Amino acid sequence: MHLAFILQAAAGGKQPNPMSSLIFFGAIIVIFYFFMIRPQMKKQKEMKTYREGLKKGDKVVTAGGIYGRIAEVSDRTVMLEIDQNVKIKVDKGSVVRTADDIVDQPKP
Repeated sequence: MHLAFILQAAAGGKQPNPMSSLIFFGAIIVIFYFFMIRPQMKKQKEMKTYREGLKKGDKVVTAGGIYGRIAEVSDRTVMLEIDQNVKIKVDKGSVVRTADDIVDQPKP
């Protein structure tokens, strides 16, 4: 049984107001949207804009942790130079951030 129904039945036998239940569930949905869905959509939009703005010479990091400099950019792929005369082709979706954003850790 529904906990609210049990509590109200014990309090005086009155039926719960269905409108208050709808308002409660509506508030839950609105809160869920503003704290979960909207920030995720904003992050995806920023990442799409970042990937569309990639250009030759940018230092990037892939989702697999590969650091490289962009040698070529096409519609769906990026050619990364990971060492002198070593190039790999990766999907643009795997590029997650610029290597400039990463702070080098001091060596002990």
